[in-house]
Amino acid sequence: MKGIARRPGINYPVLVPNLKGLEAAIEAGANEVAVFSTASESFCRKNVNCSITETLEKSNQVVQKAKVVGIKVRGYVSCVVGCPYEGPIKPTAVAEIAVKMHQMGCYEISLGDTIGVGTPGTIREMLTEVLKHLPANVLAIHCHDTYGQALSNILTALQMGISVVDASIAGLGGCPYARGATGNVSTEDVVYMLNGLKIQTGVDLEKLLAAGEFICNSLQRKTNSKVAIALSKL
Repeated sequence: MKGIARRPGINYPVLVPNLKGLEAAIEAGANEVAVFSTASESFCRKNVNCSITETLEKSNQVVQKAKVVGIKVRGYVSCVVGCPYEGPIKPTAVAEIAVKMHQMGCYEISLGDTIGVGTPGTIREMLTEVLKHLPANVLAIHCHDTYGQALSNILTALQMGISVVDASIAGLGGCPYARGATGNVSTEDVVYMLNGLKIQTGVDLEKLLAAGEFICNSLQRKTNSKVAIALSKL
């Protein structure tokens, strides 16, 4: 963190599981952290070896300590429409976790389709329930592209008032506890779509493509970005 040349208006959050993680993040110079839970009890136990209630307790400890030292906290809810162990997830379960995270002090809650099984229909159903309890300006959407539905799901969220979208350069990433799950939707693909919708992002697509090429070459990985492939950058 201390080696990053930070730019004004850009957040550099660090994911922390507990107070020990928060202390390490503070020591590294983080000024924003993220906590996480899930709408699936089975996934929670497989992922972090504790219950949803326990993850929320740990998250609350992090949030309260972060408040004292002036660090912003973002919350993540995973498996918002489907779980590899439990199948479809009830929207009410997602809303319950999101509300608890907001009440403890998370300034924004990212709703994640961790295994990428969502469709515009299931995403709309989930968001309809969550929006009964929280305003759109404290929510974000996080879609993995396992079934090729991420962009359509994001468009659905945008149409429902969500204006913050999580993405991953070149679509890199995945989930070790969800067999076959690909990475988060490609940032390049999201920006290309938003450009086509005349939505201002402040992101330079050409520079984004160059960054994706650099990272993929460094990792010796192929890009998952349809835009990068179409433009023959990789």
